[in-house]
Amino acid sequence: MQNPLIEKIENLRTDFDSVTKKLVKDLERERKIRDRHDRQQQKEHDELEFTIAEVIFSMGVIGESRSKETGNHVKRVAEYSALFAEYLGLDEKVVKLLRDASPLHDMGKVAIPDSILNKPGRFNEEEFLIMQSHATLGYNLLKDSESKIMKAAATIAHQHHEKWNGKGYPQGLAGEDIHIFGRIVALADVFDALGSARCYKPAWEDDRIFKLFAEERGQHFDPQLVDIFLEHKAEFLAIRDSLQDSFDEESTTH
Repeated sequence: MQNPLIEKIENLRTDFDSVTKKLVKDLERERKIRDRHDRQQQKEHDELEFTIAEVIFSMGVIGESRSKETGNHVKRVAEYSALFAEYLGLDEKVVKLLRDASPLHDMGKVAIPDSILNKPGRFNEEEFLIMQSHATLGYNLLKDSESKIMKAAATIAHQHHEKWNGKGYPQGLAGEDIHIFGRIVALADVFDALGSARCYKPAWEDDRIFKLFAEERGQHFDPQLVDIFLEHKAEFLAIRDSLQDSFDEESTTH
């Protein structure tokens, strides 16, 4: 006859195995539900992020169009900026954030009068002060959003005219006090402005741009970024060539 204690232990073990199997099954079911939920959440997040990026790009194009820039200008600045960030070794998500936010670097220009924005000659002192205000205006337009992209765009709008030597505007920041996004877009924007023809000016020759950047290393621009540009200039030129404006060749003959 079996010992009652052993029989009880066997029954307990059977019950334990049964409960354990049920628990494992329930946990596995919960994991699958959670995975489906996480994938759905990620999909919705990615779709929303893509929509925000598209809207930001469109806003950037609208802002630039008032100063007779083109949609390709903001595309080029975004791609130059991402390339700089990659060579700096920034995280992939940070690179994407910079690429998505940079099109709004000149958003503040929407509030600048056309007579100043599109003046072909040099500004007088009053006009220059009004033009400079676009950095602060852009920051104020964007800074209150809870979106990471818009917050990054606000920083870029505010700081992309600061200079490494502290002689930029609007805050007179210097060196690493300037956010890396501002330092990157500063160089990307100037490169594109100089290298692209406009109805009021021809494009600079590449060697002239390279010479200016070498001279402004540690003055206007972050020296590390200038080094990256000069070492990998063929890649920056390839981006420019792949996103040419339709009127560039015609404009250079004027």
